[in-house]
Amino acid sequence: MSDAALPAREVFRNFPGILIALFYLAAGLAMAVSGWGVWLRLRRYLRGRAVSRWDALGTRLLGAALAVGGHTTLGRRHAGVGLAHAGIFWGFAALFVGTLIIMVDYDMVRLVNPAWRFWNGPFYLWYSLLLDLLGAAFVVGLAVMMARRWLARPAALDYTRPDRAPADYSRAGYLADDRLFLWLLFWIGLTGYAVEALRIAADRPPFERWSVVGWQLANVVDAAGLGRSAGALHAWAWWLHGVLALGFVAYLPYSKAVHMLVDGANLLFRDPLAAKRLPPTPEATPGYQSLADFTWKELLDLDACTKCGRCHVACPARAAGAPLSPRDLILELREHAESTLGGRSWLHEAQQRPAAGGLTATVIRPETLWACTTCLACVEACPVGIEHVPLIVQLRRSLVAEGNLDANLQSVLEKIQRYGNSFGQSERNRARWTQGLDFKLKDARKEPVEWLWFVGDYASYDPGLQGLTRGVARAFHRAGLDVGILYEGERNAGNDVRRVGEEGLFQLLAEKNAAVLAKARFRAIVTTDPHSYSTLRFEYPEVGAAYPVRHYTEVLSDLLRAELLPVARRLEGVVTYHDPCYLSRYTEVTDAPRQILVRLGLRLVEMPRSRAASFCCGAGGGRIWMGDTRRPGVPTPAEQRIAEALEIPGVRYFVVACPKDVTMFRDAVKTGGFEGRIEVKEIVELLEEAYPEPAEA
Repeated sequence: MSDAALPAREVFRNFPGILIALFYLAAGLAMAVSGWGVWLRLRRYLRGRAVSRWDALGTRLLGAALAVGGHTTLGRRHAGVGLAHAGIFWGFAALFVGTLIIMVDYDMVRLVNPAWRFWNGPFYLWYSLLLDLLGAAFVVGLAVMMARRWLARPAALDYTRPDRAPADYSRAGYLADDRLFLWLLFWIGLTGYAVEALRIAADRPPFERWSVVGWQLANVVDAAGLGRSAGALHAWAWWLHGVLALGFVAYLPYSKAVHMLVDGANLLFRDPLAAKRLPPTPEATPGYQSLADFTWKELLDLDACTKCGRCHVACPARAAGAPLSPRDLILELREHAESTLGGRSWLHEAQQRPAAGGLTATVIRPETLWACTTCLACVEACPVGIEHVPLIVQLRRSLVAEGNLDANLQSVLEKIQRYGNSFGQSERNRARWTQGLDFKLKDARKEPVEWLWFVGDYASYDPGLQGLTRGVARAFHRAGLDVGILYEGERNAGNDVRRVGEEGLFQLLAEKNAAVLAKARFRAIVTTDPHSYSTLRFEYPEVGAAYPVRHYTEVLSDLLRAELLPVARRLEGVVTYHDPCYLSRYTEVTDAPRQILVRLGLRLVEMPRSRAASFCCGAGGGRIWMGDTRRPGVPTPAEQRIAEALEIPGVRYFVVACPKDVTMFRDAVKTGGFEGRIEVKEIVELLEEAYPEPAEA
């Protein structure tokens, strides 16, 4: 077959040299504008503090590839959105690679040796087929996302801020950026098909049947009586498509579209233990006071945000009317970084910003930071690897250093520093709850044990919870578990202390607990408190206290499965289980509590938000020690959660596995007017009911 008969097409069909030169001039200008925007953003990241994110690079690359290519993070709990975005992503990627192929063949290979050209023959046919199909996925995906944004209007895409009055800001720039981004891509896709259809209608080469979409559109052109004008119309469509495409290239680094460049990198460099293991304070400051304290990854986080709003709708503080939205916190810091360090987006938020001052004085309000429960819902929901919670804690550290904190929180921190517990009681009272037992718990400081039970403050000191703690002790005793406690040697583990920003006190607590643990002889730690579980597992290794740690429900589930704790009486009724944030998201324990409930004979019905998508009770991050920051009349997170459970027909018990949850949800039943409709039960209470001996009063 001669070269003339090979399936192929002209790049510049019937274009004079002057128009070809004009195109290359426009392309060069667009790439120069785009390149400058990329450099401005890269220069901003280079100003960030150093942080090591190059470890386990192979694992990181594989994880990022799966997240980006497979849309595993974007499609999580949003399958339809993930599928539509996958069509956009892979369609855009195919069209981009297809353009590069033409550039290499026409602008490089052709000039070196025309005989080496490859964009023809069978390669061209398969190229045409694949690009036509993936281009259709691109256009359809965009149409779906546009319908979702402007017709369905989900709450996640509402740009209303919970921390500002409407008159104090305008997000018209964000809305315009969204419209421009979507419409540009959509019209690039449509005009690309128009160019193809008109070219095919004008020339009708039979091999172009491989362009399955373009061929059918060419039939539409003929049916519309435009076949004779197709050649002339093709030139106009070509230039319209080219101008739109080059405009997008220039616009990309100055817009929402920049996430196409940075999100893959942000996923590559994310910390798999973000918030589970908090970073140290900067060397020169007690917390973040200016952008100079940010790491390069945190500056990258700010640009990675796509304003998808998943963190916004997942946040319990925002849902309860508090002045915090994780999305808006990131966007506010991005606006500040762009105006301070350069690389400004063309369309941005409009509001009056102070010219000077620290971050917590002029950019992010203290009440916004104190509203956070550090529940990790924002980090877990984010599809692009933004690490909100560590950033909030760094800013809180600055507030603590300034003494800008809730009076009650200040009092609790002083109690912890003086007594080692948040209740301000004597250390000698920590094990007083054991006096109600008819057996003696070993002192793990004096004799070896298999399991060291780190009980925690609330389970030890709260009179309303001590009965539950004795129930756990009885369950361990029934199973013959060799367990001991530290008695007055135990101190607050420091999880919430660290998350309110009191880093020095956390280090003191951790070191004292580590010293006591080092003297004890045990195989593993079991704890009643998910907050203690998380910090013992992820943060204590930093102070030399690396031990196996398990939650008590994990241990009890294993005992039940091994029939070392046989169920004497099966229970009945419909129950639902609330996943504590520090158990489900931080330590990823979700099966063990459910296995216990099923083995007890109960019918477990899940709430819509469960496991990693669980909704916070509102106690974490030290919020249980602080005053209320909600708008009047808005239900607390705990009240909202109880209301969610009551939507389950016939539900009897709202089951929890965390001492703080017991306190929060039993209060919510009273304050929310739910008494008599549902009962909050700790798992161990149900376990006690399954045994013939009477539980204590």
